[in-house]
Amino acid sequence: MGMIIQEALFLLYCVFILLGNYSTVEASIGVCYGRVGTNLPPISEAINLIKSNGISRIRLFNPDPEALQPFCGTGIELLIGVPNEILPTLANNPVTTSIEWLQSNIFAHVSPNQVKYLVVGNEIFLKDPYYSPYIVPTITKLYQALQTLGLATTIKLSSSHASTILSNSYPPSSSTFDSNIKPFLLPLLQFLHDTRSPLMVNVYPFFAYINNPKYVSLDHALFRSSYVEYDQNLDYDNMFDASIDAFVYAMEKEGFEGIPVMVTETGWPTAGIDGASIDNAFTYNENIVRKALNNVGTPKRPGVGLDIFLFDLFDENGKSGEEFERHFGIFGDNGIKAYDIRFN
Repeated sequence: MGMIIQEALFLLYCVFILLGNYSTVEASIGVCYGRVGTNLPPISEAINLIKSNGISRIRLFNPDPEALQPFCGTGIELLIGVPNEILPTLANNPVTTSIEWLQSNIFAHVSPNQVKYLVVGNEIFLKDPYYSPYIVPTITKLYQALQTLGLATTIKLSSSHASTILSNSYPPSSSTFDSNIKPFLLPLLQFLHDTRSPLMVNVYPFFAYINNPKYVSLDHALFRSSYVEYDQNLDYDNMFDASIDAFVYAMEKEGFEGIPVMVTETGWPTAGIDGASIDNAFTYNENIVRKALNNVGTPKRPGVGLDIFLFDLFDENGKSGEEFERHFGIFGDNGIKAYDIRFN
């Protein structure tokens, strides 16, 4: 009997360690607050909207004092971007420069206890490859700065990336990272592993659908497919789960197991192209919210919650690109929801 108890305790210990590797924080749902628009409501009204709808986390793409200061004292947790163009300055200067930058650009406007993540660069490998060599040196300097300020255990550092960092993503178990970015990505993964920080990715099944409608069905992208795909004896009935597990498999191929995945952007537009509609946006985002709040996880990591940020709080009429890029907003500029989604 004693041997059986010992074996049971050992199995429980293994499960604890395994789950501990995967999840560092309780899963939550947040919303990206993009501000590239001429008709956006005042920030004070936006914050009232955020609070009244039970949204507890917001992603700000830039540390704009005008946007940061009104959040101070609200209790809303923040994920704040470090702009791509500032990376060389922080990377090439002493840690004191990073300390001064944090204090003057962020902590002078909002309390450190509201800041949960700093996103060092956004989609650099895809949009601004010039800054690729500066990602990890900048993160290292900021980490040392946070250590000096006594904040390294409460504020996590990472960098947000487009799904294109994968050279192959289907099926998920065959996923690999683009070999061209590995010299910059692998040191980042090492940092994330060492500091128990997440790999931040922007995941859009919508783009997979509009770019490959012959191979990606609308139902599979919208969580309503009756068709199940099998990979390594795991069942995939939607594209979102397959996309997340693709990153997990790719990291494991490079020797990094247990790094959490955080979705820093995902969403569906309400207009602007075939497949974009209010009904489809509601269906997609509602399923994402339920997945996050219920800690559903993915087939490869079942029951392991995902921190997810929906894109976008408002439509942004100043965004460039295709028309649909300006129609990801969950709320209209009048503060009324485009569709009846709940965040809790």
